[in-house]
Amino acid sequence: MEDASTWNEESSGSGSSDGEEDMETEEKVQGGKEEKGKVQGRGVYVPGQGPPPAPGEELVMDEGAYRLYHRAGTGAPCLSFDILQDSLGENRTSYPLSLLLCAGTQAESANANRLMVMKMHNLHGTKQASKEGLGSESSSDSEDDDDDEDKKPQLELAMAHHYGGINRVRVTEFGGSQIAAVWSEKGQVELYNLHQALVAVSDPQAMAAFLREEQAKIKPIFSFAGHMTEGFAMDWSPKKPGTLLTGDCNKNIHLWTPKEDGSWFVDQRPFTAHASSVEDLQWSPNEATVFASCSADASIRIWDIRAAPGQACMLTTSQAHDADVNVISWNRNEPFLVSGGDDGALKIWDLRQFKKGSPVATFKQHTAPITSVEWHPTDSGVFAASGTDDQVTQWDLAVERDDTAEGEDAALASIPPQLLFVHQGENDIKELHWHPQCPGVLVTTALSGFNIFRTISV
Repeated sequence: MEDASTWNEESSGSGSSDGEEDMETEEKVQGGKEEKGKVQGRGVYVPGQGPPPAPGEELVMDEGAYRLYHRAGTGAPCLSFDILQDSLGENRTSYPLSLLLCAGTQAESANANRLMVMKMHNLHGTKQASKEGLGSESSSDSEDDDDDEDKKPQLELAMAHHYGGINRVRVTEFGGSQIAAVWSEKGQVELYNLHQALVAVSDPQAMAAFLREEQAKIKPIFSFAGHMTEGFAMDWSPKKPGTLLTGDCNKNIHLWTPKEDGSWFVDQRPFTAHASSVEDLQWSPNEATVFASCSADASIRIWDIRAAPGQACMLTTSQAHDADVNVISWNRNEPFLVSGGDDGALKIWDLRQFKKGSPVATFKQHTAPITSVEWHPTDSGVFAASGTDDQVTQWDLAVERDDTAEGEDAALASIPPQLLFVHQGENDIKELHWHPQCPGVLVTTALSGFNIFRTISV
């Protein structure tokens, strides 16, 4: 299977880049649950439920299964990223699209890492999107050839040096600026104001000034080294601006609260109940004092910060998975959590029944550890997941099997009806996020780079 590892692969280690990159589209990537990635001459290929393509066989992307598909590379791979809110409006479904990301690299040497702000723009839809009226009107082949250059996707980069690989990045709006929290492999959490970088990616003259005068001066506005080890878990509160949680590999969770002088107070008394590394944290979208955590000890816990840290754990499912629980996501509209673990399982938890310790649904489509999960920002029944099996899956809990259907392929009959789509073609997928302002658009980061796509299913 051909992977989706290109875009411009220029090194991010150079501080003299003009900040402009070209983005490319991939022509041969697997996609679409309906076709499940057709293998030429063999029919349907079901990931994880049949032999892989034989030598000489090729998985071919079903272009009709995507409304949008682009990819990008940043030199060194990015383990984590976040999508930044912009001022271009909500519910954007027409093309071309523009979006802003903040990401951190995992370079081979500590000194070669960068914190990056990216503007991806001129992202045109596929032919399928044009058929649905989401893009520009169809034109003749000759006109299409003339328009190819105009439709080339673009990428602007504004980078700041960061010593050490970046494990996780999360961004929030606070005090009129976008603030990025960065978990470093060197064992500290740093906060960066992204204002200068955002101005730079929006204007060529500002980019020139940024590279000449500002890039080398960018430093954290605040840092905390009290974890004494590295970590991955962090989340900004959606209810209390500037309030942050960070969790480390020593099983400790610290609460950050903003101060009037522009700095932060980090409570030195950690929330402690986990027996191993804290892998992910999620604030409740509705209750300002409640958050959830998951751990390599296989548990998921619910906390309330109104209690003293030593007594703040209110609910626990000790054996949520058969191995490490890597990631969790809290539904914005319903009392549900989704979790993913090293056992490859995706589990749905109804918080009203959390004391029972049993999920309301379990899905085992993935054949390797889950690396990322996230509920759709507006459709409460839809979520996406990624795994080290190089699959991105989209799910809809509202779908039920049609028992009256006839002639269904036997391989597809074994697939849960809630599985909408399987996207492949990436290598070692690390994280995914739905774009909150562009319905159905997913962004993923992997060893092979970034994918930006929207399927016909969501």
